[in-house]
Amino acid sequence: MKNKEESSPKQHEKEQKIQEMQILEQNLQNLLLQKQAFQMEISEVKAAKKEIEKSDDIFKIIGQLMIRTDKEKTSGELLNKEKLLDIRLKSIEKQEASLSERVENLKKEIF
Repeated sequence: MKNKEESSPKQHEKEQKIQEMQILEQNLQNLLLQKQAFQMEISEVKAAKKEIEKSDDIFKIIGQLMIRTDKEKTSGELLNKEKLLDIRLKSIEKQEASLSERVENLKKEIF
């Protein structure tokens, strides 16, 4: 009888850790999706910057209108956007590393 009482809290603790690990893995998956979206956006910005270098006339889509815009201004906007996306991407990578470490630690505790 005493063994069942001792194993019950241990089993409950193990189940809680497994549940926590599953939540962390789900959060990690969400971060990976965000990371992928930022990487795609960075690629698009880089491609737009290359196209701007080749072109003399630059147009920007605003709502349903296409408007001629200044090449230097647009280049600067894209550069700023790329820097912001890089910062966000690095932040996500730090969160990803932290979550991965927590998941690994939980796996060691559980198994």
